[in-house]
Amino acid sequence: MRYPASEKLEIIRTVEASHLPVRRTLTMLGIPSSTYYQWYARWADGGVDALRDTSPRPRSVWNRIPDEIRDAFVEFALDHEDLTPRELAVKYTDEKRYFVSESSAYRLLKAQDLITAPAHVVIRAAPSRQIALQSPAGQWMSSGTRQLGPTNSGKPTSPISRSSVGGWFYLSTILDDYSRYIIAWKLCTTMKAVDVTDTLDLALEASGCAHATVVHKPRLLSDNGSSYVAADLADYLDTKGMDHVRGAPHHPQTQGKIERWHQTMKNRVLLENCYLPGDLERQIGDFVGYYNTRRYHESLDNLTPADVYHGRGRTILKMREEIKKQTIRKRRLQHKAAAA
Repeated sequence: MRYPASEKLEIIRTVEASHLPVRRTLTMLGIPSSTYYQWYARWADGGVDALRDTSPRPRSVWNRIPDEIRDAFVEFALDHEDLTPRELAVKYTDEKRYFVSESSAYRLLKAQDLITAPAHVVIRAAPSRQIALQSPAGQWMSSGTRQLGPTNSGKPTSPISRSSVGGWFYLSTILDDYSRYIIAWKLCTTMKAVDVTDTLDLALEASGCAHATVVHKPRLLSDNGSSYVAADLADYLDTKGMDHVRGAPHHPQTQGKIERWHQTMKNRVLLENCYLPGDLERQIGDFVGYYNTRRYHESLDNLTPADVYHGRGRTILKMREEIKKQTIRKRRLQHKAAAA
């Protein structure tokens, strides 16, 4: 514990006036002998004022972000209000080529009262999976989710709308398991086996597997929905030379990545009303482009799915590490120049 200067002086005088040996007196007081002799030396040199504790904080921190960078980062954050502190830190590093850590980004925004409550519910995934893929196109995930769309009356739907008024659409998606890249998607009025095969045709075409000769085509991972256990889908996969595995019943965690994609997409897309089927399709298409190419994914080391899918991830991470080293070196030199 810390003692004020007056108590330290009282302890020194108590030890001096004691008829017992110094070590024994200090043991009874609970004061280490090394601490006592440090106090005594400071008191002998500078009196009572020297016994006051000094702040443990250094007068200057060599790694402090310069004020001009702080102001520039806050301005950058105001220009990108939809990004989180983590995404702002990564985007600022990539675009301005000056490293700002996630914690520093949070503190800078917190100081300016720019941190708000999260707009969406955040669900953390497991730390890792038991069988990790090593490269893209090894396994594709497929799933369908029900979307709210415009009704037959042309009015936007609400959460209480039902398919009887024509307000439901189904989104069929093919997601690369390794990179979380959305390879293909299709907005359907039903979710049958033919809708899954149509989406797979789009994915095979987009990935190049439809024309190129590959050692093995991606394996399909899905749930046990009626469209995925249908014989028509099994025949289609046989003709395409693709394997098919399904998750355990009542265990959606097996398809956790694509289920998380559904949640992320709905949190954004369903915030707006759609008056025509084309409006919903356009919104989904815009968000898929944003998700694939501009959204930094925390589980991908703050890379975008497109960076990982197209093999640019390691190059970008090396570039960021070099930017970090240059930034730290520059801050150290600025600190030395200011201290000189």
